[in-house]
Amino acid sequence: MEANDRRAALALIEAQGRMPVSVSEQAAAKSKAAAGKPSRGKLTVRRGPVRMSGREVLVFTTELSDLLASGMTLGNALNTLGNRRSGRPADVVIQGLRDEIIRGTSLSDALSRHPDSFANLYVSMIRAGEASGALAEVLTRLVEHFERVQETKEKVVMALVYPLIVLVMGFATLIFSMVYVVPKFKVVFEQMGQTLPLPTRMLIGISAWLLHYGWAALIVLVILGVLAQRAVKTPRGRRIRDAFLLRVPLVRGVVASGIYANFARTLATLLSNGVAVLQALGIVEKTVGNVVIGEEIRKARERVTDGTTISGPLAAGKVFPELLTDMLAIGEQTGDMAGSLTHIARRYENDLNRHIKIFTTALEPILIVFVAVMVGFVAISILMAVFSLTNGLNI
Repeated sequence: MEANDRRAALALIEAQGRMPVSVSEQAAAKSKAAAGKPSRGKLTVRRGPVRMSGREVLVFTTELSDLLASGMTLGNALNTLGNRRSGRPADVVIQGLRDEIIRGTSLSDALSRHPDSFANLYVSMIRAGEASGALAEVLTRLVEHFERVQETKEKVVMALVYPLIVLVMGFATLIFSMVYVVPKFKVVFEQMGQTLPLPTRMLIGISAWLLHYGWAALIVLVILGVLAQRAVKTPRGRRIRDAFLLRVPLVRGVVASGIYANFARTLATLLSNGVAVLQALGIVEKTVGNVVIGEEIRKARERVTDGTTISGPLAAGKVFPELLTDMLAIGEQTGDMAGSLTHIARRYENDLNRHIKIFTTALEPILIVFVAVMVGFVAISILMAVFSLTNGLNI
């Protein structure tokens, strides 16, 4: 049994339904024995912080919610989940949560010690559920929330799969033609000794440049990609990227609808579980997924501290659409903010589906035409040279 102290070891044994007979510490003896042994040159690998993926958090929340709903206590439920051995980092995190609960720590405090796995939204909702005594219901709502978020992400990813396949295959065909096909025709054209059309000369020049300097171009592209990735991680870079995404045609509708739906759904979930408005806005600011929108929420939160409503401060920034702020104002007037936010989330989720369909419908022919122009230029340039040579030979 591994534990921090004797009391923790006793609690772990009792949580498994067993009767402890004797508990003695052996870590010191093992460490001394290990210190006396000579090193055999084993490689020690230092691991980074253990974290759970979004899918693993969703599965963990679903299983924990089901176990609590069946009448099992929190300690026994975590012990049941912690005894599984899947070999994934989730095992370590769940076992750590179980040990913290056995020591008397609240679930929200235990979750807060794993910020890489459980976001502030998750911890705040669990804390609100513990205060209201409705932890099982909060877990159920968390499951519904994360399922919607995961479904939205999967819709966007699936919408991009086919266009990306078309683009990758088109570039692969183009590079194969420039590196393998065109050089063979170049040898034939040089043997004929006639003047080639301008497009053919351009094509041969591009092909020769790729053969000689293609590796350098690839290195430059990789370096630019790494620099761009690092730049995006900076506050200024993230802001430029997020502002750009909110202005690009086709992409703008998908990004904005997803952000507004996520904002409304998250805020509704927090308010329904008793989280204070200011605290809820602070959490939504960090989880909305866009720096520009997050800054506007922070400004609105500062205005709310003066006693004004949420809809007024959000409308003042002119970033959120009027429909959203008007529907939110109606919820404030009727006293049903959570219900109004739920309707807003559904409305923009429907908008997201519509914009995704428009995006894929428009992007597919654009990419197909782009690839067709590139490949067509190669084919036409070669054919023009063939026709020019055959005319010169009077065939």
